[in-house]
Amino acid sequence: MTTPRIVYLNGAFLPFEEAKVPVMDRGFLFADGIYEVSAVLDGRLVDNAAHLARLDRSLGEIGIRNPHSLDEWERLETELVARNGLAEGLVYMQVTRGVHERDFGFPPADTAPTVVMFTQAKTVAANPLAERGAKVITVEDIRWKRRDIKSVALLAQVLAKQAAVAAGVSEAWMVEDGAVTEGSSSTAFIVTLDRRLVTRPLSTALLPGITRAAVLRLAAEADLVVEERLFSVEEARAAQEAFYTSASSFVMPVVEIDGAAVGDGLPGPLGRRLRALYIEMARAG
Repeated sequence: MTTPRIVYLNGAFLPFEEAKVPVMDRGFLFADGIYEVSAVLDGRLVDNAAHLARLDRSLGEIGIRNPHSLDEWERLETELVARNGLAEGLVYMQVTRGVHERDFGFPPADTAPTVVMFTQAKTVAANPLAERGAKVITVEDIRWKRRDIKSVALLAQVLAKQAAVAAGVSEAWMVEDGAVTEGSSSTAFIVTLDRRLVTRPLSTALLPGITRAAVLRLAAEADLVVEERLFSVEEARAAQEAFYTSASSFVMPVVEIDGAAVGDGLPGPLGRRLRALYIEMARAG
């Protein structure tokens, strides 16, 4: 028997079919909101405290009151996972500035934020793509200048991901001034010929990836040399290895960029090792 899908909306756990958001919600009208995604493995949330801290920061950056404490968020997530019987997949959380007559200015300060949460079942640990490696293309980065905020305004990323879909590949790496910023829904990494792990430094130009941070910690613990710096598309194509990270893909080896093989065209040993270490960390809780 299939478990009925349950979502959380503004204080209530509801059947999916009954969850409705008003037309005048500012998330719908203006993309005026913030979202966050946490992975679930073996029925437990992965690296969740960091995801909730980023949610809180993003809300603060655009002046939306966080409707819940971090403990309350985790309690709601845990209950949602249990109600949906989710063993592996994702928890999606979204907070918008709420419902009010359409006007560009903020609504009254006492307007209640809209809170939506749902789960998605997905194979994240034993993903077959990790065994064969992902292919990526590069596209121009056309986003706004505050990419460090996890905004629901994702049209540029949607277009980038669709370009990847149309090209028959898994991801698009966005490029600005010749340097890779990040993937449409991931953080980009390369491994140089002398085995240095390189990823772009944090700034307003990219999202502070939670999986990125965990992978950098694991790399340091494994005595790997890490360089946080810009890298070009040309350097990425000439790299020994490449991979990308996200809550939904963990560490995903990249075997091809713009039709050119990376390294020997197979998932590299360093990317595979970091993926195994990350899954081990996630399962250890």
